[in-house]
Amino acid sequence: MKVHLNKISGIADAIVSLHMSKRSWSRTAEQDIYAICDAALDQNGKLNAACDTETAAKFQDYMNMLVKWGRKHTTLLRYVDFTCTVEGMHRGGQDDWDAHAKRFNNRILRSSTRLASFDYEMSDWYVGKIIPTDSVLADLGIELPERIEKDGVFYTKAVNGYIREDLASQNDVKRGLYMLSIPSNFIFKCDITEWSHVYKERGEAGTAHPEVKECCEGIADQLVGAHLQFDRKLFESIIN
Repeated sequence: MKVHLNKISGIADAIVSLHMSKRSWSRTAEQDIYAICDAALDQNGKLNAACDTETAAKFQDYMNMLVKWGRKHTTLLRYVDFTCTVEGMHRGGQDDWDAHAKRFNNRILRSSTRLASFDYEMSDWYVGKIIPTDSVLADLGIELPERIEKDGVFYTKAVNGYIREDLASQNDVKRGLYMLSIPSNFIFKCDITEWSHVYKERGEAGTAHPEVKECCEGIADQLVGAHLQFDRKLFESIIN
């Protein structure tokens, strides 16, 4: 399984929103914030290594202030979105991740088992832990018939079992034989406030499947790699 933090967006908007409540906002200050963020961040919302020292320091001051108040005033951190792509998590774990679709504001799309076909595939976590029955039989030199008859109906051999002959090409039927260990790719988008809940539930301290925890912690590593303020201490302390 691989995890990719693609983009972080909305940091400048979050910093501007921070100045609204106490009436420290002005149009001039707002434009200055956007200019600083444009210089301090690259096109993917991560730190720009080429940014000058003075601008970088101003940006870090803003970020420290944002997370200081954003822990409690969670609307501030709802302005900050990030997008991740996950490659190869097992389908059962991906279903667990999908349980948080509300936290992602339904911004999650995954590999479909009805629009594509799967073979004897499994996520990295399951390799060496399980062997599909068909693979065991092949290793033992036991050949299963390509076609069988039951109660006067003919079935043809497929991945992990048999499918009625007239339905053999239909993905809606084929996916009934797929195991939860098949690899699934997905892309999702989440804001930092809602992410804190997902992290508490699916991170190392939670009770999730090991591969789900691995995914969650991998995302956390990449977030703090992008911005030091987006660390586990923040995710655990946001009131959500």
